[in-house]
Amino acid sequence: MRDCLNHRAGFDRVLMTVAATFLTVSASSALAQDQARSSAAELAIEAAIPRPEPANVPPPTASDIKLDTTATVQDSAKEPAKEPARADVVPAPAPEKVETKPSDVATTPAPEAPKSDTAKSEPATAAPAAPATAAAPAAEPVKAASNVPAADQPVADKLRDIIGAKTSRHFDRKNERAAIEKFYGARDFAPVWTQGGSLTTAAKGVIARLKDAASDGLNPADYPVPDFASASTPDALADAELKLTASMFDYARQAQSGRMHWSQVSGDILYPEHPVDPNEVLAKVTTATDASAALDSYNPPHKLYKELKAKLAELRGQGSGPVIEIADGPALKYTPASKKQAEIVVEDPRVPQLRAKLGLAENASDTRYDAAVAGAMRKFQSGAEMKATGILDDKTVKALNTPKRDKQIDVVLVNMERWRWLPRDLGAPALGDAYVILNIPDYTLKVMQRGQQVWTTRVVTGKPGTHATPLLTETMKYITVNPTWNVPPSIVYNEYLPALQQDPTVLQRMGLKLEQNRDGSVHISQPPGEANALGRIRFNFPNKFLVYQHDTPDKNLFAREDRAFSHGCMRVQNPDQYASVLLNITMPNEKYTPERVRSMYGKSEIDLKFPTPVPVNITYQTAFVDDAGKLQFRKDVYGRDATMINVLKNNRGKDLEAVVAHSQPSYSRPATTLPSGVAVANNGGGFGSSGPNFFERLFGGGAPTPPPAPVGRRPQQQRVFTR
Repeated sequence: MRDCLNHRAGFDRVLMTVAATFLTVSASSALAQDQARSSAAELAIEAAIPRPEPANVPPPTASDIKLDTTATVQDSAKEPAKEPARADVVPAPAPEKVETKPSDVATTPAPEAPKSDTAKSEPATAAPAAPATAAAPAAEPVKAASNVPAADQPVADKLRDIIGAKTSRHFDRKNERAAIEKFYGARDFAPVWTQGGSLTTAAKGVIARLKDAASDGLNPADYPVPDFASASTPDALADAELKLTASMFDYARQAQSGRMHWSQVSGDILYPEHPVDPNEVLAKVTTATDASAALDSYNPPHKLYKELKAKLAELRGQGSGPVIEIADGPALKYTPASKKQAEIVVEDPRVPQLRAKLGLAENASDTRYDAAVAGAMRKFQSGAEMKATGILDDKTVKALNTPKRDKQIDVVLVNMERWRWLPRDLGAPALGDAYVILNIPDYTLKVMQRGQQVWTTRVVTGKPGTHATPLLTETMKYITVNPTWNVPPSIVYNEYLPALQQDPTVLQRMGLKLEQNRDGSVHISQPPGEANALGRIRFNFPNKFLVYQHDTPDKNLFAREDRAFSHGCMRVQNPDQYASVLLNITMPNEKYTPERVRSMYGKSEIDLKFPTPVPVNITYQTAFVDDAGKLQFRKDVYGRDATMINVLKNNRGKDLEAVVAHSQPSYSRPATTLPSGVAVANNGGGFGSSGPNFFERLFGGGAPTPPPAPVGRRPQQQRVFTR
């Protein structure tokens, strides 16, 4: 009996153990299904909720249970026996598989296993191995596969080494080195000019452009092209890659800004800087359909530059068209009509050839040596640095037939260089790209809008030397009708004060007013009026050189061929027309006319301010193509051509691009002791001890702040740039 009871008690314990196992397996299966059905968001939320640590008690194993060999227990957690699929049974949709990130597995605690009496009685043991996804050690991060083709990888490795060394062997400019590091780093240092050792289409385009640099007025020797054909090793290919990139940078930079900085030529030049961005050069050229055209786009876009480029090709013998020879013969002279005699016009069979040679398209077959031919002849003689008589003599025939082509080529080259200094957009977009352009050697001023000439007039410019008209780009902000002439300090101290020593009344007789400030400095001015040295109108574009454009009571100089007579300012022949043209561009609804402008003439200053300033470009074009397509040359009145030709022929390499520090304009006025008998106006002390400086009197406001001298260069001794 006791044996039966003992067997019965043992059997009960077995049943309890089986039941506990069943519950554990069922709970685990249900939880697994719940986890499978959970979304990624639910998993993330559960991971963030603290849970109690699970008991480190393992579930019962087979060794803990000694079942009767005849007993069978069905495990509900096991998958049911597979049956053949039946057509009338629709399988349940499989639970959506959720990808679990390694971080989720690591941070989400395992579900707590149900505890049983048996489990409580068992001693604590080490936790069993977690599921495979959680137990596997964190995998090492996989390095992204290189995008560099296997054939180019050795070159890429060499480029990485060279660029990573940050040496200046190929690039001596900081911004270019930074651009190289960024560009090649972004492409895993894969070469851009070769693929598998062969030149890419982009490389061929860049090389073609560099080899043709002479057509752009540049020197191909400044942009060496590496020999890719002989580069047979990764080292050689990497070196050639960077050398070509460096030459491309040099070309783009010099095509846009010039081989020499304008400060290398004179202190009387001031144009806005427009340097290239090497990042933009790399991106633009390497992604362009036509790399050659993309690189060529850094040359000036102006029509006059492109016309000079075409004429350069002709001068070098690459152009088309027959060479026109003028035969020897008697001298031809045109005599205009006067009070004593009628006009004298001679005829000669050579005149049609002369008309063609001088670019006179009108009346091309006319044999008369008339005023038009004589005028064109004077311009030719002036450009050839001959006396501009307008007479066709033996010396002129020789000059026409044997032009100094080498010199002409040099002149065209330096003119193309000066176009690189000018802004890419000469005009104001808000005004239909309107702008004013003045050509000093041609003594002409033009108003342009939408690419067309709107108006033109003759001008008088500064005398050579210290009174040369400066080259600059500024914006005209307003017009002054009935201006006061504030005499420039250079004229005050160099001309008027010495004259006072000879004649203390000279200023009074000239209608000038002299003021002396408490510090002894002197200011001389002329009130508005018909006899004012500035005439009736002044055109103001504030600049550090203190120059402007203005009317003049002395009109006779406009009839001369050479008109460099002023102290630096520019005298305009027809100022009332000029004013009405500018006012109608800036204020079209006001309907200004020359008559309306003249109606404002009087004795009080009137400022007419432009809502949008008009750009003013003062240029020095000794070579240009006229409206008839003829290449014209003008006298190098200020010697700018000679200076530039000398600098370029004695090439100092990239040093030419460096900025040269020049002395800045001084607006100071030294104290002066006036001779007795000089009439001095009382300034009332309203301007302080020294009064306003010349810039303030001229343009209002404070004087412009001079730019700092470049680092490492000692500024030259100051001199006054007043006009």
